[in-house]
Amino acid sequence: MRRVIVDTDTAGDDTQALALSVLTDRLSVEAVTVVAGNVAFDRQVENAKYTLSLVDASDIPVYEGARSPLVKSHEHATEIHGEGGLGGDLFPETGIDSAEGFAPDEIVARCRESPGEVTLLCIGPLTNLALAHAREESLPELIDEVWVMGGAVECRGNVTPAAEFNVWADPDAAKRVVDAFDVTLVDWGLCLRTALGPDILDEIDAMDTDLADFFREVTTVVRERGEAGGLDGITQPDGLTAALLAYPELRERVESYPVAVDDREGLTRGYTSVDFEGVTGEPADTRVVEAADSEGFADAVLAMLRDRDPDAAFE
Repeated sequence: MRRVIVDTDTAGDDTQALALSVLTDRLSVEAVTVVAGNVAFDRQVENAKYTLSLVDASDIPVYEGARSPLVKSHEHATEIHGEGGLGGDLFPETGIDSAEGFAPDEIVARCRESPGEVTLLCIGPLTNLALAHAREESLPELIDEVWVMGGAVECRGNVTPAAEFNVWADPDAAKRVVDAFDVTLVDWGLCLRTALGPDILDEIDAMDTDLADFFREVTTVVRERGEAGGLDGITQPDGLTAALLAYPELRERVESYPVAVDDREGLTRGYTSVDFEGVTGEPADTRVVEAADSEGFADAVLAMLRDRDPDAAFE
């Protein structure tokens, strides 16, 4: 069982990643850290706590982290996730207290306490991890692995033509993290290639479970927008990243490349440059998941929503 800290800007697809991470026996979620990103920060905190309560994991501590990017301003993604992040009509007030302490400090403390044993699952902007690294320069050696949902590899971005949202929201943090850590990257292009199709959505719509109801609620806006945009189904970027971490058998092709992030303001803000040909001479220290088993991922989602047991898809 892999020990994990989930770093999230909790909105619709983050909730599914968090639920899967808790419900699989492959991962042990020891803490959740919240970072500025998708929607208003306090809503993200409540969304994380509410999701944990749905999967009977309210005892997992939720730490509040960076409330803004390192340097630049960013815009929320309410047009994707709804005003509060959970589809537009759900605004939970859990009454659960946040854990004491600042999320970047907690990341450092836990990695110092158990060097080489903790994996970071980063499914939002990378501000918390960049701040943690600023506090502890040896953090890359103290962490087991860093998995990141971010970037647009050989595809158009989803917030600008050049960039994917998580990297665009805080490109300064993303640059620092990619430069310092050996990252495993799950990019927007892979998420498009593994979208949940209409047949999978029909199966979910036919389910009568609390997690299926929750899925339908939090994907309301993105389902409408996806259909309008011509996408045959919906993406689940964060859920895919969690599943690829938990289930290595879903990884069909992973290659290592030199990767750089453009942190400049302007048209190319947040662009992830992947040096496929090795022309830069930089070390190929970023692992890029280039292909994944979309059917296996869909089976894990269905098993989770139906029976709270994503592992059943692999038995």
